[in-house]
Amino acid sequence: MKILVPVKRVIDYNVKVRVKPDGSGVDLANVKMSMNPFDEISVEEALRLREAGKASEVIVVSVGPQQATETLRTGLAMGADRGILVKTDEITEPLAVAKILKAIVEAEEPGLVIVGKQAIDDDCNQTGQMLAALLGWSQGTFASNIELGDETADVVREVDGGLQTVKLKLPMIVTTDLRLNEPRYASLPNIMKAKKKPIDEKTPEDFGVDITPRLTVVTTTEPPAREAGIKVASVTELVDKLKNEAGVL
Repeated sequence: MKILVPVKRVIDYNVKVRVKPDGSGVDLANVKMSMNPFDEISVEEALRLREAGKASEVIVVSVGPQQATETLRTGLAMGADRGILVKTDEITEPLAVAKILKAIVEAEEPGLVIVGKQAIDDDCNQTGQMLAALLGWSQGTFASNIELGDETADVVREVDGGLQTVKLKLPMIVTTDLRLNEPRYASLPNIMKAKKKPIDEKTPEDFGVDITPRLTVVTTTEPPAREAGIKVASVTELVDKLKNEAGVL
């Protein structure tokens, strides 16, 4: 069975995001980029399933500019077998990405697609669900554990009230949550090996997908600066402020 893992190139989570002076978007100039953290978890889970004998091949896919090749190389260095880059310099919304992934799934015929539950740049949390709808496949979102069987899988989902376990039929879509696993670090030998692993380059036009954005960003603003706290002289004053000013008591 093949496992397909979409990965996204985003601003590194350790970097402070800066808004462009004209408010047209986020400044990406000279900013460190890396793989979306939830996608690292997806790659790790796919590799663990392959190591357990549940899968024969792990394919990483990215939709983005030529620089997204670096993100794919990261997945290959972790242990993925090959990569597919759908090259475009345009902004791609979740629905367009889902349509591209649908075409790739139909071509590659994987038995499982593992997607990060959301990207840390737009926080949409939509691609996995849209892909499942387009394919008509089962879906297990916010997964914190996956037990893969021959024709079904038990997926433990993190929900508001706790944990929910669902049994799904293969093929299926899974979106990963933080507690699913701890991604491995790529060793130097594997980083060198990744340079020789194949990456197939495609374009959205190859799949007949129109990626024209349906949404227009009107403006982007930074959150308001956090105000300094104050010191209180006594517990009585603290309770008074919590009750009369903050309104939490």
